[in-house]
Amino acid sequence: MTPALEKLISHFASLPAIGRKSATRLAYHILDMNDDDVRAFAESLLEVKKAIRLCSICQCYSETEICLHCSDLTRDEHVIMCVEDNRALEAIEALHEYRGKYHVLHGVISPIDGIGPDQLKVKELLARLDDSVREVIIATNPSVEGEATAMYLGRLLKPLGIKVTRLAYGLPVGGTLEYADNTTLLKAIEGRTEV
Repeated sequence: MTPALEKLISHFASLPAIGRKSATRLAYHILDMNDDDVRAFAESLLEVKKAIRLCSICQCYSETEICLHCSDLTRDEHVIMCVEDNRALEAIEALHEYRGKYHVLHGVISPIDGIGPDQLKVKELLARLDDSVREVIIATNPSVEGEATAMYLGRLLKPLGIKVTRLAYGLPVGGTLEYADNTTLLKAIEGRTEV
């Protein structure tokens, strides 16, 4: 195998959920593509890194200073749903049922990985909480780290007089929101409980 091909395989293999065999298949696929398609693919990678930023309000990925969710005046500004990442936000948005605002934490508390509350977008959440916010829904995954993050946020927010709820346990423990089916996700939102 050539050094250039090995380097490309290594880059693909560094992506989440891509093993060595999948990385090798992707690398050979790139070799089979015509030069224009490869160039367009490479340019789209660079473009997404330049164009995407964090919404100044909810911290979700956006191409504008304020994302579409935050600028949507029809959304309920009294409810904020905290999610781990943009994938979870998109899974909930796909339901077309939740009409509140969002806040993206960009991870969960995980001491093993060296991630504490300071590495998450918790300060930005606290800065958003004013008298108009009546409820914060914690929609972290039902994993050990997701539960630890939910408990931390619950203890932090309850003294502020804001109702803090958690998605109901209809989601499988150890599962992720982005892979939950619509019915399970909707029932989890409807059956959320106070933390």
